[in-house]
Amino acid sequence: MASSESILRNHALRLTGSREEILDVFLRESRALSQREIELEMEQACDRVTIYRTLSTFLEKGLLHKVLDDSGVTKFALCSTTCVEHEPHQHDHVHFKCVQCGNTLCVEEVHVHMPILPSGYAVQEMNVLMQGVCPDCGKTRA
Repeated sequence: MASSESILRNHALRLTGSREEILDVFLRESRALSQREIELEMEQACDRVTIYRTLSTFLEKGLLHKVLDDSGVTKFALCSTTCVEHEPHQHDHVHFKCVQCGNTLCVEEVHVHMPILPSGYAVQEMNVLMQGVCPDCGKTRA
């Protein structure tokens, strides 16, 4: 796994303690996180505005992508293809929300094919959310 320092360098981002710590949170977690969850994880290591600006920068640079689920809260997930190299990529995968633990995960193995839309429509973003029971919660049910 790439380090936060190498990821920031690969994306020509200045190394700061806040950026490294926020990126470390995403590297530790395998799920999408809301800004509030990141704030709690950071234990006040940096303020809300710094976290917001860092998330915005990471989105702009392609380190993170937005994940929408039925909670109404924007969540963010690490873009796996950018961890090693800075390369263009698509977010053509499914997001899965577990109805038991509430975690929302990227399921990169399941790709979504872009539907053909009628003339005049221009897709800017597409989100596919599936809901059910994740493998961890499924083990506890058995």
